[in-house]
Amino acid sequence: MQLTTTLRLTTLLIGFCWITNSVTFAQTKAEKIDAFVRQYVANRQFNGAILVADKGKVILKKGYGMANMEWNIPNTASTKFRLGSITKQFTSMLIMQLVEQGKLKLAGKITDYLPDYPKATGSKITIHHLLTHTSGIPSYTSFPKFFETMSRDPYTPDAFVKKFSGLPLEFEPGSKFEYDNSGYFLLGVIIEKATGKSYADALKEMILDPLEMKDTGYDLAGPIISKRASGYEKRSEGYVNAPYLDMTIPYAAGSLYSTVEDLNRWDQALYTDKLLADTTLKATMYTPYLNHYAYGWGVETIKVGQLKDSLLLIEHSGGINGFNTLISRIPQDKRLVVLLNNTGGAPLSAMRKSILNILYNQPVEPSKKSIAELLRKSVLAESADVSKQKFKIWRGGKAYNLDEDEMNSVGYELMRDGKLNEALTVFTLNAESFPNSFNVYDSRGEAYMALGNKPAAIQDYKKSVEINPQSANGYAKLKELGAAVEMPKNVAVAPDGATLQAYVGTYQLAPSFSIVITRDGDQLYGQATNQPRFELYPESKNKFFLKVVDAQITFVNNGKGEVEQLILHQNGKDMPGKRVADSLNSAR
Repeated sequence: MQLTTTLRLTTLLIGFCWITNSVTFAQTKAEKIDAFVRQYVANRQFNGAILVADKGKVILKKGYGMANMEWNIPNTASTKFRLGSITKQFTSMLIMQLVEQGKLKLAGKITDYLPDYPKATGSKITIHHLLTHTSGIPSYTSFPKFFETMSRDPYTPDAFVKKFSGLPLEFEPGSKFEYDNSGYFLLGVIIEKATGKSYADALKEMILDPLEMKDTGYDLAGPIISKRASGYEKRSEGYVNAPYLDMTIPYAAGSLYSTVEDLNRWDQALYTDKLLADTTLKATMYTPYLNHYAYGWGVETIKVGQLKDSLLLIEHSGGINGFNTLISRIPQDKRLVVLLNNTGGAPLSAMRKSILNILYNQPVEPSKKSIAELLRKSVLAESADVSKQKFKIWRGGKAYNLDEDEMNSVGYELMRDGKLNEALTVFTLNAESFPNSFNVYDSRGEAYMALGNKPAAIQDYKKSVEINPQSANGYAKLKELGAAVEMPKNVAVAPDGATLQAYVGTYQLAPSFSIVITRDGDQLYGQATNQPRFELYPESKNKFFLKVVDAQITFVNNGKGEVEQLILHQNGKDMPGKRVADSLNSAR
C-alpha cells in the first residue's frame, strides 16, 4: 500500500529541449497544459484525470487514458480515483472541526479519548503529535511483510489498533518527524469516539454533504460505485491489475475516493468559513512543524521557473495500490493543480512543476519517449536482432531519451521476472551505449552469472574493476567466481556482518520520504518510501552504490561507533537523512 509520495529514490533524469516553436503564442494556458499532459500520456507516463484552476477559475478539467482497460472505458473529469494519503487532509479537518466544537483538544492525549489504549505510551502522545507525524508510534505499513500477511484481511478499527498500540515508541513524542500511517489511523478512531459515528458517516455529515461533494466517499470493495476507476501497475509485459488491498486497512490514513471536480470544490471551500470558522485554528492547521509538515498538508515555499519571488505551496500526494495522486495549492494566486492517476508511479511532482511553469509563463521541459520503456516491450515480443535494430533507430531520434539508469532498471526488472536472455539484451545495449561506466559491466556480469556463463561474467567484472578500481563489489564477485584477480591495497574491504547490521534502520530525508535499510545475510538493501527494495553494493566499508540508478549512499557515525545518518548522493546533490529508528526487519 502506498500512502504517500513526494520524493523518489529512483529519480529519472529525462533529457529535454525547451518548448518554443512547438507551441504558438495564440495558445491559451489550458491548451498548453493539455498539450503538455498529452505528451506524458503518449509516453505511458500518465493515465488519469487533471484539473487546473487559475485565480480560482477552472481552466482545464479532463480525463486521459483508461479508467478500465479491460472494458476500454476512458477516464473523464468525473471518474472516481482512490486518493491514498490525500485522505489525511480530510481527517485533519474533521479533527479541527471537533476541536472547534469543544469535543477534542489538540493537547489532549490518546488515553483521554481511548481509555483502553496502553497508558505507557498513550498518556504522553497528543492529538497534535498524531497530526504532525511526531508521535513515535511505528507505522504499520512499515511492518515486515505487511503487504503479504496483513493487507488483504478486513479489520474493525478497534481490532487493527491492537496491531501497533503495544509496540514501543521509536522516539520520544514531539522530538522527531516520521511519516506515520498509524497516527492517522488512530485519529480516525478518535473521531469515531468523539462523534459516536463511523469515520465514513462523520466525514459525510461534516464535510462532504455541506460541500455537496457527491462524488467523494470511503472506498470499500462491496458497494457499487459508479464511474470508479480500476487500479493498474506497470510490469514488463505491460499493465496488470493492482494487487488487492482491503480498504479497512488504510482507513483514515488513505481510504477515500474522489474526482478532480470534487477536489476543486474542496479547495474552494478551504478559502471560506464553511467548514472551519475559527481563524486561529485555520492558521494552526497550515502551520508547518517538523519537516515542513502541518496538519495533513505539506507547507513550504518553492521557486517557479525564473520568478524572483518564492511562492507558498500547500500540497499533499498519495499512493495506494494502482493509484498515485497529488493536490497542489498556491493560495496567494488561488491556483490549483489536481492530478489523479490510476496506473501507479506516475511522475506527478514533475508534471505539477511544469504545469505551474505554464501558469506563471515560465519555460517548460516536455516529456520524451523512454527508450528503455520501448525496449522492454520489444525484447519481450521480438527477437534480439530486431530489438537491437529498433534501439539504433530510437537512439538517433530527437523525440527519444536514453538513460543509463532506466535501462539498468529495466534489465533488473526482467531478471526478477525470470527473463534472463531478454535482460542480457538490455544490459548489452546499455554497455555499448555507456562503455565508460563500470556499472553497466557489473550489471551484465550479474546476468551472465545467472545464466551460468562464468567466463563472460568474469570478463565483465574485470572490465568493471578496471574502470572503477574502488569497486569492492566487483572484486567480491570475481573472488566468488574463482578468478585470480588481486585487489589493490587501497580498495576498502567489504564490510562484515556486524558492520552491515549497524546500518539497518530507517533514515528520514524529507517530510514524507525515508529510506529503510535492511539486511539479508551479507546483502544490504535500501527501500525508499513507496519504492521497491533494491540491493546496495559496497564501494567501501561505509559507502554503497545502487545498480538500478546512479546513486550512492554513505553511512555516517557520530564518533562513538553509532550510525546516526546516511547521505544519499544523487543528481549532483548530497541529501542527508537522519536515523529515526532501527528497522523492524532482522538479519537472516
